[in-house]
Amino acid sequence: MGGRHLKDSIVTETATRIFTDLADPQTINRAKDATWKTELWSKLSDAGLPLAWVSEHLGGAGAEASDGFELARIAGQFASPIPLSETLLAGWLLAQADLNCPSGRMSVAPCRPADHVGLSANGKLVGRARRVPFARDSAHLAVLIESAGGLRVALVKTSDCVLSDGRSLAGDAVNDVTFDNVAPVAIKSASAALDRSKLMMMGAVVRAVETAAALQVILQLSTQYAQERVAFGKPIGKFQAVQHNLAKLAGEASAALTASGSAAEAMAGIGADPARFDEGIYLEAASARIRCAEAATEGAAIAHQVFGAIGFTKEHILHRYTMRLLSWRDDFGNESQWALELGTRIAARGADELWPFMASR
Repeated sequence: MGGRHLKDSIVTETATRIFTDLADPQTINRAKDATWKTELWSKLSDAGLPLAWVSEHLGGAGAEASDGFELARIAGQFASPIPLSETLLAGWLLAQADLNCPSGRMSVAPCRPADHVGLSANGKLVGRARRVPFARDSAHLAVLIESAGGLRVALVKTSDCVLSDGRSLAGDAVNDVTFDNVAPVAIKSASAALDRSKLMMMGAVVRAVETAAALQVILQLSTQYAQERVAFGKPIGKFQAVQHNLAKLAGEASAALTASGSAAEAMAGIGADPARFDEGIYLEAASARIRCAEAATEGAAIAHQVFGAIGFTKEHILHRYTMRLLSWRDDFGNESQWALELGTRIAARGADELWPFMASR
């Protein structure tokens, strides 16, 4: 991703070290409580990582756009149940209105294309955002508002909103958020280039990057297990049916990695600047979202076939990855919504423009 080697980035090295030390999936799978999350978040915050996409004058780290996508990759690699990616996106949204960012965990709303949050006559937020990831675990929400005066971005306290109880397939908090005349902590007009679709694009690419990283891990886990598990006197990886499934899983993981990497590189190349989003960027984001969601569905099924019943048990880490893979498919628009919109846009260009458009990427 990006125009430089992210493996040599101090951001990447720092995040990887923190997650390795404090969020190893096997270690936290055995944890008796969730106190480890507090230390993990504290270390990430001390390094300035959750606000990587926020400039220093607004309270962030001022890192490159590519670094933010790399942080999402690392979060996916560790299947970490904390709102790192959500805080990254919230910071990015607040920065589009030049709003100062608070420290602490954040999430972003809306994260469903059809949801709407408006502004009442007295300047308070009204509306509902469905299934907001980690809303209950976040101190603040960054909210995109559609009003008669144009788009605005607001920072609100989560405690001022009405939240439903809800959990994702992976057991992470996911809540409907009702804004019943909620007074914002701060609110400003959004940049002229920002719109709902661009927020969805950023979220879609982040989820695609996380998905691809998680798929790489379950491929590694499945391959290793197939080499170790013995049945009928030989490793199950020697059976043709298992080899076929592992080859399919490798193909899905590779496709997701390629699609998400291309989309993240395109976003990073323009600095994730909404003013520079064009149809080519949309093609990258939509393609990555669709392909990675498909890979998540196929990859999770294959991995559980390889592992059998053990992969579903609480004691094994596989479910930490597969359940999040399946949960991420619906955030920021599901694959059907993206496919419909992408098809509509391509059809509107006409048959003669299809190949030149595709080849331009």
